[in-house]
Amino acid sequence: MLEQYEQETPDDTGDQDETTMKSIKELGQITAPQAPDTEAQPFHCLSIIGQIEGHMVLPPRNKTTKYEHVIPQLVAIEQNPKIKGLLVVLNTVGGDIEAGLAIAEMLKTMETPTVSLVLGGGHSIGAPIAVAADYSLISETATMTIHPIRLSGLVIGVPQTYEYLDKMQDRVIRFIVQHSRVEVEVLRDMMFRTGELVRDVGTVLVGEEAVKVGLINEVGGLGTALTRLSQMVRSAGGGGVQ
Repeated sequence: MLEQYEQETPDDTGDQDETTMKSIKELGQITAPQAPDTEAQPFHCLSIIGQIEGHMVLPPRNKTTKYEHVIPQLVAIEQNPKIKGLLVVLNTVGGDIEAGLAIAEMLKTMETPTVSLVLGGGHSIGAPIAVAADYSLISETATMTIHPIRLSGLVIGVPQTYEYLDKMQDRVIRFIVQHSRVEVEVLRDMMFRTGELVRDVGTVLVGEEAVKVGLINEVGGLGTALTRLSQMVRSAGGGGVQ
């Protein structure tokens, strides 16, 4: 179960409320209340929602996850011995490629056991983040859109730009293939498939389809994710499972 790491006292309730509101406003994260079961595993929940904001600041109306907020949180989680496992919940439309890959790389190199759960959607650059966890799950109705990298609204006028996009595309493909069971030919076919998306190329995978192609490990929900994370924490050495 998700657990709070420091016990609140009646005297500091006002300070705790102020800290919680500040946390929600700045990071979109809150600490779950103290669990009655003292033997429950202390897990941290990290949400990746909306659009992943990178080097460019998006308009205030956009629901965003700022990578400059996520990266320090991952460092703090990795350094905190009280946190035994990390649950990453995704409902994202994608966003900045380099920011998404940075988050994915940090997740993959963490020693803290990690489980990802795709709820709603894990589109575009959300796919590498999902597969970066030690174990990945997707809900039955969640979707994942696999498509090639593109620069929206920009006119590509020099060959170097094409070469840069090719290298970025290879980085994304290589990362997904290395950290999932999907084959490179299958992934490329899904990325450049025509006829499925209106005025675009790519493939939409729904729930079980993402598991069948080898992109995600299992179909499940919150209970399954927490059970899997508990098993990973209790395993020998506290390492993850594949």
